[in-house]
Amino acid sequence: MSCNMNFNHIKSTPMTTKACTVLLFTLLIIQPAIAQSGGESDNNDDQQAYRVVTIDGTTSIGYLVREDDNMIILDVEGLGEITIRRENIRTMTELDESEFVDGRYWFANPQATRYLFAPNALPLGKKKGYYQNTWIFFNNVNYGLSERFSLGVGTVPLFLFGVAGSPVWVIPKLSLPLGTDKLNISAGAMFGGAIGVGFGGVGVLYSNLTYGNRNRNITAGLGFGYVDDGISDRPTVNIAGMYRLSQRYYLISENYFFPSGNDDYSALGAFGVRYAPESFAVDFALVRPEGVGASFIGIPWLGVSIPFDRN
Repeated sequence: MSCNMNFNHIKSTPMTTKACTVLLFTLLIIQPAIAQSGGESDNNDDQQAYRVVTIDGTTSIGYLVREDDNMIILDVEGLGEITIRRENIRTMTELDESEFVDGRYWFANPQATRYLFAPNALPLGKKKGYYQNTWIFFNNVNYGLSERFSLGVGTVPLFLFGVAGSPVWVIPKLSLPLGTDKLNISAGAMFGGAIGVGFGGVGVLYSNLTYGNRNRNITAGLGFGYVDDGISDRPTVNIAGMYRLSQRYYLISENYFFPSGNDDYSALGAFGVRYAPESFAVDFALVRPEGVGASFIGIPWLGVSIPFDRN
């Protein structure tokens, strides 16, 4: 694989070199990790693990020792056996061994279907959704209407500042598996416009191919931008990856190659860290266009996602 991404007309620049280096590194670390199911517990192999949430909000994760009509006893790491009365249990969820890494429970990735900006091909899931805010002003909500189809809407509420013509957009996405749950393809679009002014439509039509699971994956995508009735004749190429380091931290890389004049491409790369407890995710990243000086570190990126589940 060469740093021109096998496109002969893409310029070899310091930015594309850096982007390719990041992507190759991402692929190398993701590939062996994806081959594993996520790790195995180092004890209690013959017992079922559960996640129990009590009425007061306390969460306990452990292996079921015994139970009866009045109570359950869990073997919790660091605490030993604890007794919970059934009348105090709000939810009791059976856990799969693939959700444990080195004996520690990894809760579901709260933002598994999107990198910093670009989506991947993984499905959001029926009745699941999230609210995303970027740079304070950009707001987006996505919701799964079925297991494989989701719909999003977003806006920059400029009307709050007395400005006419607030941008709005709609984001449909269809995800399909390709023979295995580790390989998914998606097709989607972002249809944009502005409220309060006579501005025509603008947006992008895209398709993504994602290999991996919800914790560690890599995505290759093509997008065709359009304005009114005109659509670009050359695609924007997107390569992105996500790698879960631990229970709460992820590495994220997102890189774009945009069509420019004379059949050339210009590049933009981003690399960051996601901090994601179970109930939200915060992205910190630097975005760096090609051609800038060595003294320019990058444009800061800050995004927050809050998942919700209607099930």
